[in-house]
Amino acid sequence: MILFFFSSADMEPKSMMEIISTIDPTVIGLGNSEKANVAPATKPRKKTMTSLYLKFFETAPDGKSRCCKFCKQSYSIATATGNLGRHLNHRHPGYDKMGDAVANPAPQLTTVVKKTQSQPKAASVDFDNLNWLLLKWLIGASLPPSTLEDEWLVNSFRFANPMVKIWSGERFQAVFSEVFRSMREDIRSFLEQVNSKVSISLDFWTSYEQVSYMSVTGHWIDENWSLHKVLLDVCHIPYPCLGIDIYHLLVKILKMYNLENRILCCTHDNSQNAYHACHTLKENLDDRKAGSFCYIPCAARTLNLIIEDGLRTAKPMIAKIREFVLVMNTSSAISADFKYTTESYKEGSWEFPIDASNRWSGNYTMLDIVRKAFKSMDAVIRKHEETLLSRNLLLSPVERNAIIVMHDYLEPFYKTTNNICSSKVPTIGLVLFFMDHVVEMIASRRDSRNIPDWLKSAAEEMAKKARSYNSQVYNIFTYMSAILDPRIKSELVPENLNADNYLEEARSHFLRNYASSHFPSVPNGYNSLENEDGSSVSYAEEIARKRRRVSMTAASDELSQYLSEPPAPFTTDVLEWWKVNASRYPRLSLMARDFLAVQATSVSPDELFCCKGDEIYKQKFCLPHASTQAILCIRSWTESGCKLKYWSSDINYEKLMESAGAPGDCAAVGFDKKVK
Repeated sequence: MILFFFSSADMEPKSMMEIISTIDPTVIGLGNSEKANVAPATKPRKKTMTSLYLKFFETAPDGKSRCCKFCKQSYSIATATGNLGRHLNHRHPGYDKMGDAVANPAPQLTTVVKKTQSQPKAASVDFDNLNWLLLKWLIGASLPPSTLEDEWLVNSFRFANPMVKIWSGERFQAVFSEVFRSMREDIRSFLEQVNSKVSISLDFWTSYEQVSYMSVTGHWIDENWSLHKVLLDVCHIPYPCLGIDIYHLLVKILKMYNLENRILCCTHDNSQNAYHACHTLKENLDDRKAGSFCYIPCAARTLNLIIEDGLRTAKPMIAKIREFVLVMNTSSAISADFKYTTESYKEGSWEFPIDASNRWSGNYTMLDIVRKAFKSMDAVIRKHEETLLSRNLLLSPVERNAIIVMHDYLEPFYKTTNNICSSKVPTIGLVLFFMDHVVEMIASRRDSRNIPDWLKSAAEEMAKKARSYNSQVYNIFTYMSAILDPRIKSELVPENLNADNYLEEARSHFLRNYASSHFPSVPNGYNSLENEDGSSVSYAEEIARKRRRVSMTAASDELSQYLSEPPAPFTTDVLEWWKVNASRYPRLSLMARDFLAVQATSVSPDELFCCKGDEIYKQKFCLPHASTQAILCIRSWTESGCKLKYWSSDINYEKLMESAGAPGDCAAVGFDKKVK
C-alpha cells in the first residue's frame, strides 16, 4: 500500500503548505495497494565501474540489485562501491582472507547505472502504514506529534526493523492540519442536514503553556431519537477571558456551522464572563428575531461547589486518610494486611488500587474507609509503625467522630452524583429533580439540632450556592425541558419552577412553533391493548387506559393529552419512550427533540465527580498550542462516528491493518446520513 515518500530534504524548514503540497492524496492508501512508479526526469547515463568489492556481491538476473555473498544483504544496483566496502568492513571483518567463501574470487567488471542529479528517487513506501497507525494512536491518546520524536521510542522501532522511518513532528503536524480541515467540512455538511434545534455547552481550561482555551460542543437529537454530541471547536481565548471575547468567538463558531438561527440553549461553566457572553448573545439573537434562546449554569459544577463547602472542615482529616491509601496502593505487603484485617474484622471487601483521587469519588472513599473499616486502618498503621506511624496518620477519637458525622451527612450527595453520572441521558428534568432534593436535604440538616455547629455553618454556605443556582436556572425554557421528560412531567417538577403561568406559556410556545397542520390527526390513546414487549395488558391496565382515552378526548392539544397521563417509571429510557410514542404525539415529539437536547451540565458529570476527569484534564493540559485544536476536535469527531479523512478521502484503517496481517481495526460507523 502506498502512502507517502519523505526524502532527506524534509529536514529543511518548510512552511505548512509546502509540506502538505508534497503529499499526493492519491497515494494515501485508503484501500489502494499498488505501488507508485516514479518516471525518471531524464534518461540515465551508463557508467562502467570496477571494484574489488564487487566480487563479494552477486548481481540479480534483472540487473536491478546485488546481494552480499556472505549474509545475502541486498543493495540497489546504483549503490556506490564505497558503501559496499563499508558493509564488508563492518559486517564481515577479514572478508579479504575468506577467498574460499566466494564463488568468483577474481575481480570482475560490473556495469551499473548512476542516476543523474535531476532524477528523483524511487518512492519508499515500506513503513508509511505504520505512520498512519501512529497518527491514529496520537489522536486516541490525545498526544502531541513530538511524542514520536523521543529518542528511545525511535530506537525501539529501529530495533524491530532498522529500515523504519518515522515521520518528523513537522510532517505529522501538517497531516493533522489537513485531516482537521477535511473532517470539519464533513461536520459542517452534516449539521446543515440536522432539522432540529441544537444546544451548545462551554468548557474552559488553561494548558501547561499558560494558554487559555474554550471548547464549544454541540448537542442535538436526530429523527431516530439518538443524542449526538460533537465538539464544534477549540479556541484559544486571550487572558483574562473577558465576556466580550467569549461572545465574539461564539458568534464566529455559530456562523461557521450555520447555527445562528437554530441554536436553542447554551450551558456555561458558571463563570461571570461566560454568563455575560451568553447574555450578549441572547440580546443579539432577540434583536434579529432569530428564535428562542436561553442560557443556564452547569448543574454538575454547582453541585461540586456545594459538596466542596461540605467537605471544607474535613479536608485535613481526609488528607491523612489519603496518604494512608496512597501507601497501601504502592505496597503489596500493606495492602495484603489491610485485606486480611478487614476480613477478620468483617469490615467489608476492598479492591486495590483504591480510588485516591482528589475528585468527589475519591474524597468520599476516604470517608468510607473510616466509616466502614476504621479498626482495620488503625491496626495496619500500628503494625507498620516504621512506615506509617511516623507520619502521624492515626486519627484521634474526635477526628473519627467528625468523619462519621460528615459521611452520614454527605451520603445522599454521593447517591445523587452516582445517579446523575450513571444516567444515560441526564435531562434537565431529571437533574432539577435531584437538585431540588439536594436543597431539601441541606435545609433539613441545617435546621436539625443533632448536627454540630461547624456542619451547620457549612450547610448555610451550601444553601446559598443552591439558591443562586435555582435563581439562574428556573425559567420557561427549563420548565418546558422538564415537563417533556416523561418521567418528570408537571408532577415532579420542583415546586418553585411549577408556576401557573409557565404551563400556559409552554402551551402557547407549542401551538405557535410546533402545532402546524401538515401532521396527521392525533390518535386518542393507545392503538392496541398490548404492552411495549408485545404481551397482553392486565384487566386493570385496560380499564385505566380507557379512562385515559376519555380524558384525552376532551384535551385541546397534544401537550394537554401528554400531561394528562401519569409519569413513566424512572427506569424508562427517555429517548426510547419518545421514539415509541412519537406517532401518538407527532407535533409534541418535535418540541421534545429540541428541548431534551438542552444540557443540564457543561461537561460530562463523571469528569467532575470521578477519577476519569483527572485523565481527561491531564490530556488537555499537556497538549501544546500547535496541536490542541486539531487533536481534540478530530478525536471527538471520530468518537462521534465520523471517519478520519485526508484530502476529502476516507483513511481505511481496516485495510491498513489487513496489510499488516493483523485483525481489522474497529472502524467507527458513519453518521446516519452520509455526507457527500
